[in-house]
Amino acid sequence: MEAFSPEWWWLAYLVLGLVVGFLAGLLGIGGGVVIVPLLVFLFTAQRFPEDRIVHLALGTSLTSIVFTNLSSLHAHHLRNVVRWDIVRAIAPGIILGTLLGTVFADRLSSRYLAVIFTIFVLFASVQLLLDWKLKPSRQLPGKATLSAVGLGIGGVSSLVGVGGGIVTIPLLTMWNVPLINCIGTSAAIGLPISFAGAAGYVVTGLDKTHLPPLSLGYVYLPALVGLVVGSFVTVPFGARVAHGMPAPILKRIFVIILLILASRMLYSLL
Repeated sequence: MEAFSPEWWWLAYLVLGLVVGFLAGLLGIGGGVVIVPLLVFLFTAQRFPEDRIVHLALGTSLTSIVFTNLSSLHAHHLRNVVRWDIVRAIAPGIILGTLLGTVFADRLSSRYLAVIFTIFVLFASVQLLLDWKLKPSRQLPGKATLSAVGLGIGGVSSLVGVGGGIVTIPLLTMWNVPLINCIGTSAAIGLPISFAGAAGYVVTGLDKTHLPPLSLGYVYLPALVGLVVGSFVTVPFGARVAHGMPAPILKRIFVIILLILASRMLYSLL
């Protein structure tokens, strides 16, 4: 296939969306940690500019999370499990940190971003394997501290293309927030992360002249459409399959998938 011919790749991105949606439903993940390396593989196959491949994957991933987060947030809001007081306090730091992260990412090469992503995946994998949880030993901090924490969460999330739940939920648990509220509030916090991340990657990529056609900044639109449409189709199916499998097995599957994808992505870029 000719490079920079996106019309030949719509089906591939739809298949990617179907796979990511199934994994998200099966494993209970937001999808970003799986989306980014898979997009890198497809973008590499299309011979996109090597120095911008990971940027495109991150921007497209965060933009796709906007749509999935809206659905998740609506469901949690209807169940009245979102701590909106926490969301309002942490959101300013989240938005600023995410925007600053996209600006910083724009100055890095794809190789450095791949290293950052792989380190994050290793951290997440160890956390899941060891079932590492922060003990609920502190009270919820004030607005200033929450905003400062949000700055860090937003920065990390923008550099690895995720909605932040893997960092947010343990912190909320440590602050004695009940688990059901942690999950709902994390979904709400993921919305400003994904919105700000999408906006940041669009703006920082607008002045780049060597990006593939049908790109809006660092967001590749054919991949975005395929991810959104495909994931909405298969998330319910993955969730049904998950009910018949023990949680420890699902966790090991998730960790293995993460490690393989991240390691392969880093190897291909180095």
